[in-house]
This record gives sequence, structure tokens and C-alpha cells, in this order.
Amino acid sequence: MAPEVSQAVWDAMCQAWGNPSSSHPAGSKAKELIGSARQSLANMLGGRPEDIIFTSGGTEANNMVIHTACRHFHDSQRGTGNSQGIPHIVTSSVEHDSIRLPLEQLGKEGLAEATFVPVSPRSGQAEVDDVLAAIQPNTCLVSLMLANNETGVIMPVAELSQRVCALNRRRAAQGLPRILVHTDAAQMIGKGRVDVQELGVDYLTIVGHKFHGPRIGALYIRSPGTATPLHPMLFGGGQERSFRPGTENTPMIAGLGQAAELVNKNWEAYEAHMRDVRDYLEATLEASFGKQRIRFNSHFKGSKRLCNTCNFSILGPGLQGRRVLAHCKVLLASVGAACHSDKGDRVQSSCCQLHLLLKETVLGAAVTVPAPEGRLHGPGGRWHHQHWRTQVSHGSGVLPSGLADVRELHPPKYS
Repeated sequence: MAPEVSQAVWDAMCQAWGNPSSSHPAGSKAKELIGSARQSLANMLGGRPEDIIFTSGGTEANNMVIHTACRHFHDSQRGTGNSQGIPHIVTSSVEHDSIRLPLEQLGKEGLAEATFVPVSPRSGQAEVDDVLAAIQPNTCLVSLMLANNETGVIMPVAELSQRVCALNRRRAAQGLPRILVHTDAAQMIGKGRVDVQELGVDYLTIVGHKFHGPRIGALYIRSPGTATPLHPMLFGGGQERSFRPGTENTPMIAGLGQAAELVNKNWEAYEAHMRDVRDYLEATLEASFGKQRIRFNSHFKGSKRLCNTCNFSILGPGLQGRRVLAHCKVLLASVGAACHSDKGDRVQSSCCQLHLLLKETVLGAAVTVPAPEGRLHGPGGRWHHQHWRTQVSHGSGVLPSGLADVRELHPPKYS
């Protein structure tokens, strides 16, 4: 967390310990902090405070959107005499598991259908025309991440929203259900401009720890309960206007608000610094491995990418994630995405994936090592440090020696 965020969390723990629903001074202080945080998130996104609902994290926010879309589909079918069957949802093939897995589960239970649109090998994006082509009469939701966590490619969400809005006007005349639009903005916030008015989405997922806040989240909904449906998954004390009941986690919400304040004031400086780090990292890696042994996988002509993400392949046989990590002593690392690290070297299409965090540097890196090549994805951090170039050079310099050690001790086996 950012130091200012840690301080905000601590201050709330010490000074706003009361239940926000209580009328005594400690409760009023907690309620005030929550309201301030809600306003800060709204300011960061160009929305209104009443459009922000706090959640436990991005997973809950994404599940709430899917739950709402399916519920709204059924509600809209009642009494029309024009049933469209079960709801259908369109998303991309590269979404976070908190989108993919709920949709797969609903499919297994026969409660919904889903289409997973592949990304284009030319642009790295889920193309708008491909997404629209997947829409069916019973489609009720389109969900497309704002930026991909592995490649850093920014998706055409604003264009998609515009096209779906026009499509919805035609569908309404045909008596077809409205298509809601959602974007998971976890990777984008804090690394570029995010404006809900420009994006035109109905829902946007916010994840605190992705912009140096605490590990909670929020959901933006365009006029929840009026212009845009929102159905709770939980029922209880009525907090968050009954959309997400449960006594509020005031310290974490206060921290999230402080993180949003920092982004709102400094995102342009953060973006410029992280781009400098990323570009220097890529130049250093190319110098270390040579142009013939390295391929940068995020460089798609015409597509924008996150300022903090570098995705590349190292050409060579016999590379295994855990073995490489064992020989990169200055790296703090886990195998797989952080949310999959307990599953070991997950092999998919002969590919082992691991995520690295360089120790005491401004860099984080995620490394994917398939055979016969190794694909690495590294996001740069936002903190300024006078020695960051030295640190980047040192961190990236560990990889060639680590790979050499692995090949010496575990030479590739050929059949």
C-alpha cells in the first residue's frame, strides 16, 4: 500500500471505530469517512458518489454484475409472452477467473449460456465486430476487461459501449432484452485515464490493491436501481442501500478512498514514470538476450497497452518455471498468477506460468516459460527512486544467468 493509504487505514482504525449505522460520534465519524471515500472514487472515475457500491473485492463485484444481468433478464421476460429462454452472456477468452468461472458454472447448471470471444492475433484485442457477432436474441450482458493483465493490451470498451447502445435501441423495438455492458477495470485504474462517461459502460469493477490501496473493491453502476439494474447477492442489515448489506469495513474503505485521491491527483505522473521503467526494461532485456532470442508479445500495431506491462518470450528449449526461479536469488516469486500460486506449475499447451516480484526494486514481473520458448510478463511499479535504472538492470540481468544455470544443471532432453 502507499504510505498515505496505510496512514488512512490506521487513522480510521484508531479514530473511527464506531459502527457507521450508529448515531454516536464514533459512528458518525465512520459514516463521514465512508462518504468521503465514496466521493473520492467517484471523482477518480468521473461518476457520482451514489453510483459507487463498496464490495469485498473485484471477485464479488464481477459476480454481482453477472448475477444482476441474469436476474434482470428473467425479470424483463415476465408477462411479455415472448420468452427468450435462458440468459446469454458474451465475454472474451482472456477475462479474469471471476468472470470466466461463474459463467462456466452457470452453464454447467443450465442457468445461462456464455460465449467466449477470442482475442485477435493481429491486435491482441477482443475485436468489437467479433463481440457483436456473438450476440444472440437472449444476450443480456457483454463483459470486456478494460486492459489485459498479461499483455497489457487496452480493449476497445468505449467503442463497444457505443455500438451496443445503438443495438439496444433496435432490440427494444423488437421486444428483445436490453444488453448491459460491464468492464473489469482492475488493471487500468492508476495506470491511465479511466472515465465512465467516456467509456459509456453500465458497470465498472474497481480493485483497490491494483492501485496501491487495500485489498477491497467497489463497483460503479450507472444510477443503480433506476437507469441500471442492480440485484443484491446478500441480504441483511441494509447497508450500501441494501445492494451490498453487511457492516462496512471502515478502515479499508478509508484506505481505498485515499488511494483514489492519489490516483486522481497524480495518475499522469504515475503513467509517465511507469512507461519510462517499462521502456528501459525492454531495452535492457533486448541488450541482455539479443534480438534473436527475445520477442516482445505486447507490441501489436495499432493497439495501446498499459504503461506498466512488458510481455516477452525468450527462445530456447527445456525451460521450467520453478527451476528458473530457484536460480534467480534476488527475485521474490510465486508460481502462476498470485490467485493460482497454490496449484504449482500449471501446464497448459506445454506452458508453465509463474509470477515474479523483483526484490527491492520498482519492478514486478510475471514470467511464463513454455517449451520451446519462455514468455515473461512484467509490470513496472509507480514509485520514483533515484536508482531505478540500476535496479532494473540488476533485476533483468539475473534472468540470463538463471537460465544458464538451469540449462547446465537440467539440460533439455530430446527424443
